Amino acid sequence: MIYEGQAITVTLLDDGIAQLNFDLQGESVNKFNQTTLKELHEATDAVRANSDVKGVVVSSSKDVFIVGADITEFTETFALPEEELMGWVLKANAVFSNFEDLPVPTVTAINGMALGGGFEMCLSSDYRVMSTKAKVGLPEVKLGLFPGFGGTVRLSRVVGADNAIEWICMGNENRADAALKVGAVDAVVEPEQLLEAAIDLVKRAGAGELDYQAKRQEKLDAVKLPPMEQMMAFNSAIGFVAGKAGPNYPAPVEAIKVMQKHAGKKRDQAIEIEAKGFVKMAKTPVAGNLIGLFLNDQALKKTAKAYEKQAKPVKQAAVLGAGIMGGGIAYQSALKGTPIVMKDINQAGIDLGLNEAKKLLTKRVERKKMDAAKMGDILNRIVPTLSYGDFKEIDVIVEAVVENVKVKHAVLAEAEKQIRDDAILTSNTSTISINTLSEALERPENFCGMHFFNPVHMMPLVEVIRGEKTSEETIATVVSYAKAMGKTPVVVNDCPGFLVNRVLFPYFGGFAGLLRDGADFQQVDKVMERFGWPMGPAYLMDVVGIDTGVHAEGVMADGFPDRMKRDFKSAVDVMFENNRLGQKNNIGFYKYETDKRGKPKKVVDEGTYELIAPVCAERRDFETDEIIARMMIPMCLEVVRCLEDGIVQTAADADMGLIFGIGFPPFRGGALRYIDEMGVAEFVALADKYADLGPLYQATEGLRKMAAEGKTFF
Repeated sequence: MIYEGQAITVTLLDDGIAQLNFDLQGESVNKFNQTTLKELHEATDAVRANSDVKGVVVSSSKDVFIVGADITEFTETFALPEEELMGWVLKANAVFSNFEDLPVPTVTAINGMALGGGFEMCLSSDYRVMSTKAKVGLPEVKLGLFPGFGGTVRLSRVVGADNAIEWICMGNENRADAALKVGAVDAVVEPEQLLEAAIDLVKRAGAGELDYQAKRQEKLDAVKLPPMEQMMAFNSAIGFVAGKAGPNYPAPVEAIKVMQKHAGKKRDQAIEIEAKGFVKMAKTPVAGNLIGLFLNDQALKKTAKAYEKQAKPVKQAAVLGAGIMGGGIAYQSALKGTPIVMKDINQAGIDLGLNEAKKLLTKRVERKKMDAAKMGDILNRIVPTLSYGDFKEIDVIVEAVVENVKVKHAVLAEAEKQIRDDAILTSNTSTISINTLSEALERPENFCGMHFFNPVHMMPLVEVIRGEKTSEETIATVVSYAKAMGKTPVVVNDCPGFLVNRVLFPYFGGFAGLLRDGADFQQVDKVMERFGWPMGPAYLMDVVGIDTGVHAEGVMADGFPDRMKRDFKSAVDVMFENNRLGQKNNIGFYKYETDKRGKPKKVVDEGTYELIAPVCAERRDFETDEIIARMMIPMCLEVVRCLEDGIVQTAADADMGLIFGIGFPPFRGGALRYIDEMGVAEFVALADKYADLGPLYQATEGLRKMAAEGKTFF
């Protein structure tokens, strides 16, 4: 044994080959935390000091190679003053350069995921051999950063500037064939041959068959690209990437600028330039918010994992009510491996549901994500039926009929009589109280809400809603089933609209108020899209369906009359009265025409202004900041109330619900992080400025207390 630590061991194999092995104790994956970095430095020094070592093979004992840096340490590290942070980054880089400069050839055997710092470790060795099952990549842009352990320097010299720009700015995980094609790895082998192939390669390099020093030198020198071509490659990439990333995500463009700056420099100077750019990005609010988002997501996964221990197995599911929504739920369940019965009262509903599933599967086949045989297998997992014949085998039933209390009561009561006493019944309701729905049931402890978002296959969130009488086992089982469907479950307590719709309608309330006071709906849409929303409120209303919005708004107004009942007729009411329902009948705030790909394209309709003029003040321009404040204050305050009322358990749950459920701008981190970033006291002062607009704009006592005590949500 040459070296033994908590994360790394180095043993001497035959013929003077040292195996440097990553196996971080007490963790399911390898990652670069302070311990691993320190040990890599010590292990490298131990190898250097041992004259018997003729070559080094780097390996991992876990299913992954190294998943990257330990992100839980980022928040603390990134809070350091700029100079100290720069020192930390350069010190970490010295560890990788120290390994790269070993006086013997080095080969990394990539057995599984090698991402971020994990792939930067691979790049610091002379050769890389990759398993067919592995994936490599530099996903740092997804955290508002770019590689900081020499990744922009080494990759641009190994695969060329163009490929490096694409890999770093896209942040994708790349399969073995793609990595071999661009030269990011030197060989690809089957998993069982990996270590043998790596040892063979290092021996050949040691014997002089391969010139490892020339290969290493390429990474130590400047990028091999004439200055004119360099300028063209980087400048055209900056324009293209800036257009794709948009103004709210600075890291991809900054990464290209940094690569351009260090392209003509040797390694150590280039690494200093990279480190400087990395520190600049680490200090941005975008990085802080995206890292916070990642940590919130990890917390959600941890909660779901804890529930799984109490969950009953779900071998067979059912959906009541086929249609588009039912078909989407059936597709998602079958796709992820849980067979599902799809019941409807008539054949037309069944056909609609099956066609929805078929359409989604056909798209996957067309995109070469699956073959026709696999599509057949998945369709066979969806069993259409008009009767309750097979329902004694069902473990979880999702009711997805029309959003009407009487209809849902009848369907749920009927279904309960057809299923086992221990089977779980859920309702895919978007607004109706679970306690109200449970009144129709004899076993309310086996009932909860399971709210999917439309379109089911694309939206990651499922709200799992706990009624007063719902058992823990029911919640645990439904959380586990949602996770098995590839969804992110958030457990919330019962109230009208639950979390997502409860906070969405005050946002729409802000929109209705702006239009009443003379704002142009197109200006509001543009401002909120620039703020970071995927679509503005008028366009969102059209996509959701004006009729759906009006119905849900009624439910919310009954539930929270003090602040959600409007005392004026709104532009949305006018749309509804004139049967302008949005995309579903091609006219709402906008008109919809079909584009070349068969997708609805929005077109401005001047008639909208004439129609809504009687309920709106004379049209005038609003300041951007006022539009943002009047849209965001009601939503943020409602999220605060949800936390105070115990509808959600944690600030992380609340923010993740908004990001996954309604597309809250990820770079802003969520509504509560948005308040934190502004400052709680500053947010309260902003709300007070608009308090005369009504209860939607009035800060809670709890928030005022937080402001006075200087507290934050995170």
